[in-house]
Amino acid sequence: MTIVLLEALTFGLGRLADAARAEGHDLVLLTGDRSIYRHELSRHGDRVRVVDIDTTDVTACHEALRDISDLSGLISCTDTWALPGADLAARLGLPGPDPDAVRVLRDKAAVRAVLHGQRLSRSGPLDPTTTDVFPLVLKDSAGTSSRAVWLARSPAQRDAALLEAAATPLKGRLIAEPYFEGPVYSAETITWQGETRLLGLLSRVMSPEPLRREEASGFPVAFPDTDHAELADWIGRVLHAAGHDRGFAHTEFVLTATGPEVVEINARIGGALVGESLCRALGVNAYDAMVQVSLGKRPDLLDHAGNGGTATGFVIVYPREAGVLDGWTGLDRLPDLPGNPEWYPTASPGDVVEHLSDQRSATGIVLAEGPTAELALHRAQAAAGGIIPVVRVGERADAAV
Repeated sequence: MTIVLLEALTFGLGRLADAARAEGHDLVLLTGDRSIYRHELSRHGDRVRVVDIDTTDVTACHEALRDISDLSGLISCTDTWALPGADLAARLGLPGPDPDAVRVLRDKAAVRAVLHGQRLSRSGPLDPTTTDVFPLVLKDSAGTSSRAVWLARSPAQRDAALLEAAATPLKGRLIAEPYFEGPVYSAETITWQGETRLLGLLSRVMSPEPLRREEASGFPVAFPDTDHAELADWIGRVLHAAGHDRGFAHTEFVLTATGPEVVEINARIGGALVGESLCRALGVNAYDAMVQVSLGKRPDLLDHAGNGGTATGFVIVYPREAGVLDGWTGLDRLPDLPGNPEWYPTASPGDVVEHLSDQRSATGIVLAEGPTAELALHRAQAAAGGIIPVVRVGERADAAV
């Protein structure tokens, strides 16, 4: 029997292959760009069959899936392919989320309206051109990786953001909402038939305003028991209101002075190294749950005791200037540093790195372990501080080989 991935997150293919094998299934990846998975395929490519196909062509993907005679599950664990994946699963009679529910979850303004209507947010979506609410965030209704996000603290800044947004390709449409201020976290959860378990809370270290680029994370954050229980209850109500009833969710929120406010709900396991952090903290292969849900089975993770693992912290390494990546200095230091730091490259020498305001310019991630998320993050920051991307500045993208 076969389980198919309709694209995937950059990391986790090896874990997914193990999970599929545990259920007695082979794993096939449909992708339009296998270079995205260069790191994972270099290590686990013998356990994943890759099919090169234009994954933006839903008809072609449908035909490719129909040609797999023993297809038993379809996994679509990225934001971009969430809705096509849900539609294809429904057309093929495979277990999957309700496409209408996914359609709402992929629309940040629709989610904001639902949560406001259920008194789970103090504001609904705002009109980006006429609102007088400040500070204000303008963003792509279907955006990812902190792309196409503008912070405005005045009408003048809002008008400048509108001009920039008009020249920026969007995956959805331009929307606005209040800028909720406070530390940023994400709730990592698993849900089955409406029952949600909070697996842990991930810290988010953001760059200084106005960029708000994601820089580092630690997992699991040790909240006081009462606060943790309240957040577990709150995230369960949020996901129920938004229509998420199966699988992982990675919900970003701001812990404001008056309580949590959702930034966005991602109906998938967290990106970057969140999945790896879950596995290490819980002491199990969390991706087993992804495979089980794709087969229409209650995930074991919902009942797992959730102890015996280790905390982690990870830091994203960005270049200081745009250009062509030559490599990195400092990677040889990692074996001598505490926390067993590991290097996960997200770019390769020869790649053009640009878009310094968001995650697209990331060149790699340093992961370190520790007895608490705080200590693990300190170790990851110490390790990442000595890794410098070497970039040739001033070369055009077509000059890279």
